[in-house]
Amino acid sequence: MFDQIDPRSPTPLYAQIAGRIRVAVAAGELRPGESLPSVRQLAARLRVNPATVVQAYRDLEGEGFVDMRQGAGTFVREVLAERRAGERSKHAAALVQRMVAEAGRLGLSTKDLVQAIEQQLEVKVA
Repeated sequence: MFDQIDPRSPTPLYAQIAGRIRVAVAAGELRPGESLPSVRQLAARLRVNPATVVQAYRDLEGEGFVDMRQGAGTFVREVLAERRAGERSKHAAALVQRMVAEAGRLGLSTKDLVQAIEQQLEVKVA
């Protein structure tokens, strides 16, 4: 789940961690009531300061994605279907934005890009 955390990214690590958890909740990878790794476990796994993980978890708690329970851990909360759909849409828009920017750097036309997407969709369906 956390394989996309990039210490060289201009996005702060805590925001990357929180974003990845938001996407996992929105996609159903993390279910309500499921526990997240402890702060120490996740910090060690990602090789970041525990305060970074605490900040990510606190942000998620403030947004209603998780509950932090002293001494018990951090657990995924029930998130409304509309909110999960909104998170997926937001993530899809960011994905497309990155793809379009990269296509522009490569000098690809809109037609080239659409054709490549269609080819990938055909491969996925087959």
